[in-house]
Amino acid sequence: MSHTSEIKVRGFHLDIYQHVNNARYLEFLEEARWEYLEETGDIEYFQSKGLAWVIVNININYRAAATMGQTLTINTGLKKIGGKSAVFNQKITVKGTDILVADADITFVVMDQKSGKAVELDGAIKERMTRHLTEQEEL
Repeated sequence: MSHTSEIKVRGFHLDIYQHVNNARYLEFLEEARWEYLEETGDIEYFQSKGLAWVIVNININYRAAATMGQTLTINTGLKKIGGKSAVFNQKITVKGTDILVADADITFVVMDQKSGKAVELDGAIKERMTRHLTEQEEL
């Protein structure tokens, strides 16, 4: 399953070169992941179990400059599930085009909020996460 979000580029997203500052892309990606998790009900589900999704690594490739007034489309999907971590893949394009602005792999763990430690991704947790896989392939 994948999810699509949109963000309009505003003036405060730009740097002195008049394109979106590299750090802003991380915010765009995070906003899209939150929207995805809210719409799927996963935020509430994991919170009710005392669990949180915590980012441990981000690999991002900047492909093209985005500028003020453009609407960006962010496609979010779960790429892989491992024993203790999983990977989201996100792609940012200019809406209505094939222009790839950035793509990223975001690795996260599911953390027990009481212990502060990552939990094994098995049983009900893995079952819940598996429905998000875009490639239906596990690590």
